[in-house]
Amino acid sequence: MNALKNKVQLIGHLGAAPDIREMDTGKKLAKMNIATNETYKNSQGEKVTETQWHQVIAWGKLAEIAEKLLDKGTEVAVEGKLQSRTYTDKEGVRRYVTEVCAQELLVLEGKKV
Repeated sequence: MNALKNKVQLIGHLGAAPDIREMDTGKKLAKMNIATNETYKNSQGEKVTETQWHQVIAWGKLAEIAEKLLDKGTEVAVEGKLQSRTYTDKEGVRRYVTEVCAQELLVLEGKKV
Protein backbone atom coordinates (compact mmCIF):
# COMPACT_ATOMS: atom_id res chain seq x y z
CA MET A 1 0.00 0.00 0.00
CA ASN A 2 2.97 2.37 0.31
CA ALA A 3 2.93 2.99 -3.44
CA LEU A 4 -0.66 4.26 -3.21
CA LYS A 5 -0.03 7.13 -0.81
CA ASN A 6 0.49 9.80 -3.47
CA LYS A 7 -0.92 8.72 -6.82
CA VAL A 8 -3.05 10.62 -9.32
CA GLN A 9 -4.70 9.31 -12.48
CA LEU A 10 -6.34 11.68 -14.96
CA ILE A 11 -7.98 11.32 -18.34
CA GLY A 12 -8.64 14.55 -20.14
CA HIS A 13 -7.86 16.89 -23.02
CA LEU A 14 -5.00 19.35 -23.36
CA GLY A 15 -6.07 22.99 -23.33
CA ALA A 16 -3.04 23.99 -25.42
CA ALA A 17 0.10 22.47 -26.86
CA PRO A 18 2.64 21.61 -24.15
CA ASP A 19 5.09 24.33 -23.15
CA ILE A 20 8.51 22.74 -23.68
CA ARG A 21 11.63 24.07 -21.98
CA GLU A 22 15.17 22.78 -22.14
CA MET A 23 17.20 23.06 -18.96
CA ASP A 24 20.89 23.98 -18.83
CA THR A 25 21.61 20.27 -18.33
CA GLY A 26 19.87 19.42 -21.64
CA LYS A 27 16.97 17.75 -19.83
CA LYS A 28 13.53 18.77 -21.15
CA LEU A 29 10.50 19.90 -19.15
CA ALA A 30 6.94 19.87 -20.51
CA LYS A 31 4.21 21.91 -18.82
CA MET A 32 0.61 21.11 -19.74
CA ASN A 33 -2.90 22.00 -18.65
CA ILE A 34 -5.36 19.12 -18.82
CA ALA A 35 -9.13 19.51 -18.57
CA THR A 36 -11.23 16.76 -17.04
CA ASN A 37 -15.02 16.76 -17.29
CA GLU A 38 -17.60 15.39 -14.89
CA THR A 39 -21.23 15.16 -15.98
CA TYR A 40 -24.22 14.75 -13.69
CA LYS A 41 -27.92 15.65 -13.47
CA ASN A 42 -28.88 18.46 -11.11
CA SER A 43 -32.01 18.53 -8.94
CA GLN A 44 -34.07 19.81 -11.91
CA GLY A 45 -32.97 16.82 -13.99
CA GLU A 46 -30.78 18.95 -16.26
CA LYS A 47 -27.46 17.60 -17.49
CA VAL A 48 -24.55 19.62 -16.04
CA THR A 49 -20.90 19.30 -17.06
CA GLU A 50 -18.19 20.61 -14.75
CA THR A 51 -14.65 21.09 -16.01
CA GLN A 52 -11.59 21.00 -13.76
CA TRP A 53 -8.15 22.15 -14.95
CA HIS A 54 -4.99 20.38 -13.80
CA GLN A 55 -1.40 21.54 -14.18
CA VAL A 56 0.83 18.67 -15.26
CA ILE A 57 4.60 18.57 -15.68
CA ALA A 58 6.72 15.89 -17.34
CA TRP A 59 10.51 15.55 -17.36
CA GLY A 60 13.03 13.87 -19.64
CA LYS A 61 11.72 11.19 -22.02
CA LEU A 62 8.08 11.96 -21.14
CA ALA A 63 8.66 15.62 -22.01
CA GLU A 64 10.18 14.59 -25.35
CA ILE A 65 7.16 12.37 -26.07
CA ALA A 66 4.80 15.22 -25.13
CA GLU A 67 6.67 17.56 -27.47
CA LYS A 68 6.38 15.15 -30.41
CA LEU A 69 2.87 13.76 -29.96
CA LEU A 70 0.71 16.21 -28.03
CA ASP A 71 -1.19 19.25 -29.21
CA LYS A 72 -4.21 21.26 -28.14
CA GLY A 73 -7.23 18.98 -27.78
CA THR A 74 -5.28 15.71 -27.52
CA GLU A 75 -6.92 13.25 -25.14
CA VAL A 76 -4.40 11.75 -22.72
CA ALA A 77 -4.22 9.53 -19.68
CA VAL A 78 -1.69 10.67 -17.08
CA GLU A 79 -0.48 8.86 -14.00
CA GLY A 80 1.76 10.61 -11.52
CA LYS A 81 2.02 12.18 -8.11
CA LEU A 82 0.92 15.49 -6.61
CA GLN A 83 3.62 17.91 -5.64
CA SER A 84 3.42 21.39 -4.17
CA ARG A 85 6.00 24.14 -4.48
CA THR A 86 6.38 27.85 -3.93
CA TYR A 87 8.12 30.53 -5.95
CA THR A 88 8.38 34.31 -6.06
CA ASP A 89 7.03 35.96 -9.22
CA LYS A 90 8.48 38.98 -11.04
CA GLU A 91 6.51 41.37 -8.80
CA GLY A 92 7.95 39.78 -5.66
CA VAL A 93 4.72 37.99 -4.71
CA ARG A 94 5.09 34.50 -3.25
CA ARG A 95 3.02 31.99 -5.24
CA TYR A 96 1.92 28.47 -4.33
CA VAL A 97 1.45 25.76 -6.97
CA THR A 98 0.16 22.22 -6.80
CA GLU A 99 0.78 20.17 -9.92
CA VAL A 100 0.82 16.59 -11.13
CA CYS A 101 4.31 15.29 -11.86
CA ALA A 102 3.68 12.76 -14.63
CA GLN A 103 5.30 9.36 -14.34
CA GLU A 104 3.36 7.75 -17.19
CA LEU A 105 1.63 9.26 -20.21
CA LEU A 106 -0.66 7.58 -22.70
CA VAL A 107 -2.06 9.26 -25.82
CA LEU A 108 -5.68 8.13 -26.16
CA GLU A 109 -6.91 10.21 -29.09
CA GLY A 110 -5.52 12.89 -31.37
CA LYS A 111 -6.62 16.50 -31.09
CA LYS A 112 -10.30 17.37 -31.41
CA VAL A 113 -11.29 19.45 -34.41
